[in-house]
Amino acid sequence: MTAVKTTCPYCGVGCGVLATPTGARVATIAGDRDHPANFGKLCSKGTHLGETIGLDGRLLHPMIGSERAGWHEALDLVASRFAATIAEYGPDSVAFYASGQMLTEDYYVANKLMKGFIGTANIDTNSRLCMASAVAAHVRAFGEDVVPCSYEDLDAADLIVLVGSNTAWCHPVIWQRIEAARAARGTKLVVIDPRRTETARGADLHLAIAPDTDVALFNGLLGELKSSWRLDGRYIADHVTVPDDFWDSVSVADVAGICDLPPADLQAFYDLFIDHPRTVTLFSQGVNQSTSGTDKANAIINLHLATGRIGKPGAGPFSITGQPNAMGGREVGGLASTLAAHMGFSDAERDRARRFWASPTICPGPGLKAVDMFEAMAKGRIKAVWIMATNPAVSMPDARQARVALANCPFVVVSDCIANTDTSFYAQVKLPALAWGEKDGTVTNSERRVSRQRGFMAAPGEARADWWQIAEVAKRMGFEGFDYSGPADIFREFAAQTGFENDGARMLDLSDWAKIGDGDYATMAPFQWGGASPFSDDSYPTLDGRARMVTARYLPRADRSRAFPLRLNTGRYRDQWHTMTRTGRSPKLSQHRREPLVEVHPDTASRYGLIDGGLARVQTAQGHSIFRVAASPDQRRRELFVPIHWTDQTSAGGRAGLLPGRDRDPVSGQPGFKNTPVTISAYKPEWTGFLITRDPPATPECAYWTRIRTAHGWLTELAGEGDPAALIALLPTGERAEMIDARRGVVRATVLDGGRLRATLFVARNAALPSREWLVAQLGAEASSSMELLAGRPATPAPDRGAIICVCFDVGLKTIVEAIAGRSLISVEAVGAALNAGTNCGSCRPAIAALLESRKAQHG
Repeated sequence: MTAVKTTCPYCGVGCGVLATPTGARVATIAGDRDHPANFGKLCSKGTHLGETIGLDGRLLHPMIGSERAGWHEALDLVASRFAATIAEYGPDSVAFYASGQMLTEDYYVANKLMKGFIGTANIDTNSRLCMASAVAAHVRAFGEDVVPCSYEDLDAADLIVLVGSNTAWCHPVIWQRIEAARAARGTKLVVIDPRRTETARGADLHLAIAPDTDVALFNGLLGELKSSWRLDGRYIADHVTVPDDFWDSVSVADVAGICDLPPADLQAFYDLFIDHPRTVTLFSQGVNQSTSGTDKANAIINLHLATGRIGKPGAGPFSITGQPNAMGGREVGGLASTLAAHMGFSDAERDRARRFWASPTICPGPGLKAVDMFEAMAKGRIKAVWIMATNPAVSMPDARQARVALANCPFVVVSDCIANTDTSFYAQVKLPALAWGEKDGTVTNSERRVSRQRGFMAAPGEARADWWQIAEVAKRMGFEGFDYSGPADIFREFAAQTGFENDGARMLDLSDWAKIGDGDYATMAPFQWGGASPFSDDSYPTLDGRARMVTARYLPRADRSRAFPLRLNTGRYRDQWHTMTRTGRSPKLSQHRREPLVEVHPDTASRYGLIDGGLARVQTAQGHSIFRVAASPDQRRRELFVPIHWTDQTSAGGRAGLLPGRDRDPVSGQPGFKNTPVTISAYKPEWTGFLITRDPPATPECAYWTRIRTAHGWLTELAGEGDPAALIALLPTGERAEMIDARRGVVRATVLDGGRLRATLFVARNAALPSREWLVAQLGAEASSSMELLAGRPATPAPDRGAIICVCFDVGLKTIVEAIAGRSLISVEAVGAALNAGTNCGSCRPAIAALLESRKAQHG
């Protein structure tokens, strides 16, 4: 079969992928060596995309309520309900909530319909939750949302500063590029992050700053540069406008005290920055997801403008996006705070957009940003919403309130490729969308590079493209201008709009592609708008061509209380993505972290009575959830970390979205997910257990359960109160063997089908539970002895591999540790040669490096 060049659907790195279909819903996946974003490299998530393209769980037909419907019936209903709502309550009574998972063409049609035809800017996107502060900072500093850097700058830098970015886990291909630069050029690496992540472990310097003190840190550095005459006065004079009171804002007393850093470490950072003019400062969610995120980003940009470290090879502030098309959505106006083609809401820009679209109206100004949008829903001001390719019932801050909003909204439409999500539960209409491997269009990555996503599988069932769904509703509402023949037609229109009456005012100008033919669109190679270094001529897209330094003031948080004395940080795991609707389908990706963990410093764990490996209830003013405890000195004392991925579909505990509040940055509207007041207490269930099944299991009724896929079935962890024997009801029918000790609260049961294991249940009040590994493997094995199955182990025990570190080659922690010790391995490359671990996608290389460093520290 022929390999199809497409683009990975995960993070904003935008890696090229070669997908080779080998069956109806089967494909082999490899990195595209010709793609300039990754040159053939893929992380663990990209490598295992082939495990995520099956049809189980897919939404394949339109649904009205719980009944299957035809497309005409469903689209007519959506159009009529939106039209009736607008007629009675006005355009601002409806809203769209979109996603960085959508393609640029999908985004463009949605934005055009809402802002230019319905006449409201109430279209926002989940990119508001991850990138809005960077957007706002770019606009304030440069006059336009332009990322100044390219990945090539990482290759040329002498110093790379990572701020609020666990790059080794969240952008592994970029991390590999940084590793290569360090090996080839001796590039220095500073990591600024409250947590000692796997990224931080590999750094020359790790600054474990107190949460939300970034502005003080960067203002302090800028003040140090000014006082030591290290600024680029000529660059500032020629190319930068500085507010009159600006320099007063960078006089920060006791930076080390504010940031809770050793003064020697702070000075080491200052010295590294001073000594390395080729500096790239790469920042991500730890900067953006903050109630001061825009000021944080501008404080970083100020440093680069004041030292002239921008527009030059190996130098610049570099915001790296979290989603595959967060940038494309920004380009076409997917945010409520912008029009398409990087235009704002001045009278001239609004008129220009209306004339280009030949639309009957234009929105009067910015619309409601994500949190405000859901608050308006909860209060009854928004009465119809269309949600596309995202799961806000999980991902919004204060997710309980988001669910109240959805329940209160009279008409909810959800376009998704998954049949059942936490959000689709609230939908009156569900529309089946195309998934990755079926979609056709473009995405833009973190370095402004436009790449094609191409379909290599037929659309299943009645699934249709998002742009088609939106255009069909627009036509049913009586609007003209939505007769698109395909995504190439939409791309041409968008490209033309970027050049319409632009005259060089905006750097986003794709007008060279406005007349591209369908054939050339089909074969279009990746290209980068703005070039590799858009500010290399020292000219900025402002009225006077000068950049702006922006006053960013450190404002200490004052929301710590006796009830919530700790701080909560949230983030991603290496092998999972967002709410796991895609990665959760992969058995291999599910092995890295089988449960949602609350990571806590051992001293804090001891103070709050927590046991490593036990359970804990994490509580904020918004809600609570139960997590498995992982005590780690890599956490700062009095701070917690939990992952964002678990949902009602996969757990009763581990729901991070219930915990953060709705406080947001006053400029960007981005919520502060990284620094929530919190408390923690031990949860001591009456019993714990696990369920292993070949088929998708029933949902348990207990205080804590989490579910992940295995190679041949499912593993569900359990904990709760009451009679554990009641859990027997979770088992399917079949040849059953049981052992129940009511006095000790021990339940062991197996179900066989033709001599093969179909399900097994182990529960105990105080007794230890057996390892899951051997039992999980029995789902795909030949017939096993009932006695062995009830014992939970084979007659001849197999070696314990430990937790899986390398998912590509299924290599466990204990296997690696034993090989390091037994074979005297001293490098990641040596471990790879011995075990293959780390030689494919490379995502586990930091973990292997940490094991080597631990061995070295213990034995010298």
